[in-house]
Amino acid sequence: MDIENVLSKDNTKLQTTNHKRLKQMSKYLIVGLGNIGNEYANTRHNIGFDVVYAFAAKHGGSFRSDRLAFVAEVKIKGKTFICVCPTTYMNLSGRAFKYWQEKEKVPIENTLTIVDDLALPIDKIRIRKSGTHAGHNGLRDIQNILGTDEYPKLRFGIGNVFPKGMQVEFVLGKWKNDEVPLIKHKIEKSVELIESFAFVGIDKTMTICNSTSYDLNKS
Repeated sequence: MDIENVLSKDNTKLQTTNHKRLKQMSKYLIVGLGNIGNEYANTRHNIGFDVVYAFAAKHGGSFRSDRLAFVAEVKIKGKTFICVCPTTYMNLSGRAFKYWQEKEKVPIENTLTIVDDLALPIDKIRIRKSGTHAGHNGLRDIQNILGTDEYPKLRFGIGNVFPKGMQVEFVLGKWKNDEVPLIKHKIEKSVELIESFAFVGIDKTMTICNSTSYDLNKS
């Protein structure tokens, strides 16, 4: 047996394995939750779509209709971002999440799910490494499909100012005119936070984000 050939083959295998790992670690899955259809466009519940569309547009990405989702791919400074907006409707978001995570071989810690959050004031955005679905049907399905709630999320506060018994109408309703400037501002900031998540890391991004008020009068 030629020891040099054996060592050379082992070294090649190691280099190939390391290359695959590096490639996986430089790939991100950005999932925006929402519902397809014009009746849901620009509603509070579709803010996940709006943020992901804005992120892709900023970096020259264009969406195509693909399996279970609208999908765009963008490259930024050596990193690849697979942007996914499920076409399964909100309650079945987990199917699209799981399919694209496995297809693109993205580590769970390199995924970021953007979602509306009733429990957060409208001037807030919060990023967490994990966390329960808190009653959100899209997150509930992802959690059920993955078997864990330990995947990163960007929660976009939509507030909860609605009459008793009107939660569904509020969530599926469109933004008020006086809310639109703040929402546009928060979408821009959410895009920056996605960039920070990939290039700075989730810990520093949480520090930047979670204590900040995005109220235009305070910015």
